Amino acid sequence: MIASQIDAEFLRYLLAHDCQPGTRLPSLDEISAEVGISVGKLREQFEVARTLGLVEASPRKGIRCLAYDFLPAVRLSLMVALSLQRDAFRSFASLRIHLETAFWDEAVVLLLPDDIARLNELVARAQAKLTYDRIQIPYPEHRQFHLTIFNRLGNPFVLGLLEAYWDAYEAVELNTYADYAYLQEVWSYHERIVKALEAGDTATGKELLIQHMRLIDKMGVAHELPVPMSVKQTQGVEL
Repeated sequence: MIASQIDAEFLRYLLAHDCQPGTRLPSLDEISAEVGISVGKLREQFEVARTLGLVEASPRKGIRCLAYDFLPAVRLSLMVALSLQRDAFRSFASLRIHLETAFWDEAVVLLLPDDIARLNELVARAQAKLTYDRIQIPYPEHRQFHLTIFNRLGNPFVLGLLEAYWDAYEAVELNTYADYAYLQEVWSYHERIVKALEAGDTATGKELLIQHMRLIDKMGVAHELPVPMSVKQTQGVEL
């Protein structure tokens, strides 16, 4: 059985008791007596489960099961990688590009009229921010634009990886970047992508998606698709 491959009594307890979202669990003392390990060791395993987003605990509600979400584990590992490896973001960004292009055709046929309206709303909000007297960077809109396109896939692993990308994007502070011409071009592409989806031209929408993720700003930096070292060197940009 798969559960036998998990080397943690608390996690195996959750699986054995079919821990459904909202289920309230016994205290750690009670679980400790049932599984036969010390409360101290069980508490360590509980913290791992909480970090993975499998359970939560509060004084009033006690320990409760949560719905499975791939994102917490991916996000934690990715943040460690960003701290340890200089090129981790570039590598993960490359994975994200392949995911979006690979799942595009499957995702866009699931979009509903409300989703298209949402995409139009995000474009309008972003473009408005770029016309304010004090320009605002439309990072929240950028994140939600891409995630909205893939949200109806219902694949927790794809969605977890895509959400983790945007968390990493923020962690390396690309959300604070303010090359005005670059941002205008990005949102022009987004607007054209929505128009293609409205027209049912998913192939053109996909090509626009790929083109927009290859955009390079005036400093030679691509903020969604990593640029080869040779391009950065010719632009005089240091990593």
